[in-house]
Amino acid sequence: MSVAEKYSFLTVEDYLKAEESAKVRHEYIDGRVFAMTGANRRHNKIAGNIFAKLHSFLEGTRCTPFVHDMKVRVKVANCFYYPDVMVACDVAADDSVYTEEPVLIVEVLSASTATIDRREKLTNYLKIPTVREYLIVHQKRMQIECHRKCTDGSWIRTEYKHGDTIIFESLPGQLTVSVDAIYRNVFNEDEIPEVREVEGDYDLSEDEALALDW
Repeated sequence: MSVAEKYSFLTVEDYLKAEESAKVRHEYIDGRVFAMTGANRRHNKIAGNIFAKLHSFLEGTRCTPFVHDMKVRVKVANCFYYPDVMVACDVAADDSVYTEEPVLIVEVLSASTATIDRREKLTNYLKIPTVREYLIVHQKRMQIECHRKCTDGSWIRTEYKHGDTIIFESLPGQLTVSVDAIYRNVFNEDEIPEVREVEGDYDLSEDEALALDW
């Protein structure tokens, strides 16, 4: 999701209270709030495909998948985000509006969010102690980057494309999903876009990132 407006400083308490009645969702970053714009159909299809797989697989477990409207709090960075898809295995009240203990976070890239998702959010999500995997999903090509936490606390980055299979190691039982299933009904079989090299994308300026075909 993209940030569109910047407001004056707010405390966490004021932010959470304001979000209860806000017509537009806002993300909170250390006292500042940013309004979010809507997503296109392709973005929603991809997020929906991922959520559907997670929802079916996690039924009957202690873990719960969320899509779009549940906030994650990164306490050490003093911020709240709305991930596109997220899984939490914590014990929380049903009226809770955020979690501090996700195990899996997924963001679907768009032109206006690519820089944030792959820089700021990457840095902050990996600071959450419970997070085991962070997926960055391209929407205009079958290309997924997975940042996975190793047993020694380090992180490895793995890239997946058309024909590959992803094992969600962060989930109980380790869900296996094909990349093609994540992009179901997004591309025609005879129009699968080429995957391009992403090395160096993290060093792009915001203007350069906006110009890319995510």
